[in-house]
Amino acid sequence: MDIKERIITLTKLLNQYAYEYYVLDNPTISDFEYDQLYNELVKLEEDNPSLVQEDSPTKRVGDKVLDRFEKITHKVKMMSINDIFDYEEIKKFDNDIKKIANVNYSCELKIDGLSVSCKYEKGILKVASTRGNGTIGEIITDNAKTINSIPLKLKDELDIEVRGEIFMPKKSFEKVNLEREQEGLDLFQNCRNAASGTIKSLDSKVVAKRKLDNFMYQIVGYKGLSTQGEVLEFLNKEGFKTNKESKICNNVDEIISFIEYWKTHKDDLPYPIDGVVIKVNQLKYYDEIGYTVKSPKWCIAFKYPAEEASTILREITFQVGRTGVITPVANFDTVFISGTDVSRATLHNEDFIKLRDIRVNDTIRVRKSGEIIPEVFAVDFSKRTDKCLPFVMISNCPICGEKLVRRENEADYYCENENCKARKLNSIIHFASKPAMNIESLGDKLIETFYNANLLTDISDIYTLENKKSILINMEKLGEKSVDNILASIDISKSMNLDKLVFGLGIRNVGAKVASLLCERYPSIDELINAKYEDILQIPDIGETIALSVVNYFKKEENIKRINLLKEYGVNMKYKKKDTINGAFAHKIVVLTGNLSSFTRDEASEIIERLGGTTSSSVSKKTDIVLAGEKAGSKLQKALDLGIKIINEDEFKEMIK
Repeated sequence: MDIKERIITLTKLLNQYAYEYYVLDNPTISDFEYDQLYNELVKLEEDNPSLVQEDSPTKRVGDKVLDRFEKITHKVKMMSINDIFDYEEIKKFDNDIKKIANVNYSCELKIDGLSVSCKYEKGILKVASTRGNGTIGEIITDNAKTINSIPLKLKDELDIEVRGEIFMPKKSFEKVNLEREQEGLDLFQNCRNAASGTIKSLDSKVVAKRKLDNFMYQIVGYKGLSTQGEVLEFLNKEGFKTNKESKICNNVDEIISFIEYWKTHKDDLPYPIDGVVIKVNQLKYYDEIGYTVKSPKWCIAFKYPAEEASTILREITFQVGRTGVITPVANFDTVFISGTDVSRATLHNEDFIKLRDIRVNDTIRVRKSGEIIPEVFAVDFSKRTDKCLPFVMISNCPICGEKLVRRENEADYYCENENCKARKLNSIIHFASKPAMNIESLGDKLIETFYNANLLTDISDIYTLENKKSILINMEKLGEKSVDNILASIDISKSMNLDKLVFGLGIRNVGAKVASLLCERYPSIDELINAKYEDILQIPDIGETIALSVVNYFKKEENIKRINLLKEYGVNMKYKKKDTINGAFAHKIVVLTGNLSSFTRDEASEIIERLGGTTSSSVSKKTDIVLAGEKAGSKLQKALDLGIKIINEDEFKEMIK
């Protein structure tokens, strides 16, 4: 056998053995034998690089370090699945489906990871990408190649796109966190966060080391299959790993039985799940059943309820936000909920605490909202003792000592000292955050490190870091590559649209949507600076409080100085208007009220704005249309009183066709 034939033979053998080990969980060769064959292939490839096969297992090692991920537009949108939380919603889902067709269902475990799409050409993996926002994702091909359960080459020479879930097995999660603890690094909170953080690493060696895994469950646009069950069988046949715990259920009782079984057995699985996905099994009905803007109607995800725990509230501390808002925080005995240790949760404000009569030394009930955010949701009054004294709000800032202020008709207290260290730090963190200037490599802890080293004292200082590169490179846990990534992200942020900058400035009461409204009216920073209070009030959805905040912000000399510095550093000060269609809502002000069955509030608003309209949160004489869903309240009545046009969801659908 010549060298080329030997390389081809070894490649095929090793891929087959890997498939048996990682996908079938049924190894037919010892680790020692595998390593011998693998090392032989490595040596042959080193001596004959032109003969390396496209699907060589040596390509899974991870040898590329990227500057950043490239973007990709999904030709077929990667949709999310609507979550449900009780069995009545399953019955409603079944009833709605049965009005269209008599079907059964494929029930599959909902893997707690992140979505991936893999495109193959003539059976060779060409592109792997993340879901992103559903329309635009990031290319992660080199990282995906390190995952042994994602085949580099299919059994057949197919042009095909498959989708599934990348996840971190529980054992890998434990090992990764143990290593991070030994290295003095922050621990990952759960398997999902660990998988997401790993797959987005720019160094594929890091990804290879952490042993991610994958299940595939969908084929995009492939013909010749009639059921979801057949899809899973086909994926298996081509070398993909699918979840073996899926089951075909013929009715709601069988679905509920499947959900109940895994509710009590999910902790025994070697991978994380957070629910069950229920899909119509017969593919031919998918288009007839239809889609919302965001989700398919032929599929739902039953989410297991948040785990709860009792614990003792030991202390209430206070955080200072970027606008000076003071937030009480519950500190309690550590409890284990939904896979992580929890010892802190926000208590929002004084009214939240007093309404629930939460006291230090109380026995409290804690859960995770959406399996992510800890919250205190109840007090066990039967266990209250004399040591549980009523809560008293602090009167001075815990950082700078400034007297706190609570304005009329507001729930929050504020520190109004703009030189308060906590305010300044949090304002920089907000400026760099994803919803604002989206400086990806400049995270919260890094900003805090730079702040404590006096490298950052104001948001404008971010754009002077390039002049301090030699200092940054010599800081602990930073090297030239990391610093280059940080500076590259900062440079990219200079071209962000003006509304992102306005939001990032941290003007009180100006959120992301209000920033967009302001920039639509005033498309340059200079126009906004010179805007008059009375003119700002003419913008739909902007009232006196917001208008006053904007005018007062630009009256302050230090704020104008900051903006002038940002100009000098090359930050964009112009607003590029979003493309709109001169459609059914052109030049109309629309108010949404009540619950829509086919759209979320954000989805409907996005459609209206894309078709030339503007959404508002309140009904007034300026309102042109009110879109009323189920359980519409006072806004609907006000619209009737004012004689404003009212449309229901069906009429809305007709207007957007």
